[in-house]
Amino acid sequence: MQYRRFGKTNLYLSVFSLGTMRCLTDSENVQQLLEKALSLGINHLETARGYGDSEAYLGNAIKAGLSVPRSQIHITTKIPPTPDADSMGRYIDESLNRLNLDYLDCLGIHGLNTWQHLEWVQAKNGCMQAVEEAINDGRVRHLGFSTHGSLDVILAAINTNLFEFVNLHYYYFFQHNAPAIKLAKEKDMGVFIISPADKGGKLYTPPQTLKELCYPFTPLDLNYRFLLSDNHIHTLSIGPANQEELVISPELFEKKNELTKAEIAIFERLENQQNNVLLTDKCSQCYACLPCPENIHIPEVLRLRNLAVAYDMTDYGKYRYGMFENAGHWFPGMKANRCTECGDCLPKCPENLDIPTLLKDTHERLQGKAGRRLWG
Repeated sequence: MQYRRFGKTNLYLSVFSLGTMRCLTDSENVQQLLEKALSLGINHLETARGYGDSEAYLGNAIKAGLSVPRSQIHITTKIPPTPDADSMGRYIDESLNRLNLDYLDCLGIHGLNTWQHLEWVQAKNGCMQAVEEAINDGRVRHLGFSTHGSLDVILAAINTNLFEFVNLHYYYFFQHNAPAIKLAKEKDMGVFIISPADKGGKLYTPPQTLKELCYPFTPLDLNYRFLLSDNHIHTLSIGPANQEELVISPELFEKKNELTKAEIAIFERLENQQNNVLLTDKCSQCYACLPCPENIHIPEVLRLRNLAVAYDMTDYGKYRYGMFENAGHWFPGMKANRCTECGDCLPKCPENLDIPTLLKDTHERLQGKAGRRLWG
């Protein structure tokens, strides 16, 4: 295992963190998973108030005793922003009680996704008043935020200078948030990546086309290497459902952090595949088409199309596309069939894409079961 300084928190975190959103079966499963994670050198455990019984299961494991002293384990929980201090204060105490902890190493404001959320954390008598009290009396040691929001909201949140770390989406197949990582680095903030295996492309179970394009590497390890080669990034969340899924390839640590020539060649192969297959239908993710009058998140819809067409990542596309209209501010935007062909986006697109036709094609490819977040 490797460890990196988590920005201005000055904590040294393992480059892989154990996320507990998916291990929601029972305390025994969590205990086994924790022990395996600790044996692999993972020293950062991450949960959230909203992850079902995750905090309670983790708390039971802590109470039963772990093989590593509490002082050598860093624990993060996440609590959503609230418009008032009383609710936040109560939530902090409830999380500490469920976790059987006297203090949190890190508290993340969970889902700072909208401008309203940002107003709440900046309000004079809002939720940050309770957070500051918890920091002052030692119940919370470091503060950050997690986000599924738009890049402009993320940058604005970083620029408040209220936070020591950020937990966000960024992967080989989604690089739009690169400016946020750069800004976080300038402010010496810790950077914690959300679920590169799952949200980054369902890479636990990649399609055959993608496996062949990435050979001799696995798509998952290649994505990990892409992220770990960036010293602006400090830790990656892995969220196995059980100890059997908790596998970290030793090969990931055999190389220096810089990408090797062989890895760079694979990324070039992946880029060429997109260009050669998509041709003039490739969306380059410039976001110039927004806003859409029907509130369709055009770039994200077309990103999923890019991946489905170029790499056969249709299962991933259906998984993410099904979130539209079903996950609120966690996954904003309407489905592509809401397009009225008004033409508003057409003159904005520097690539002259036939966006209405591509939206229709994406909906036909990816429509299926409506998706929901694992927790409500």
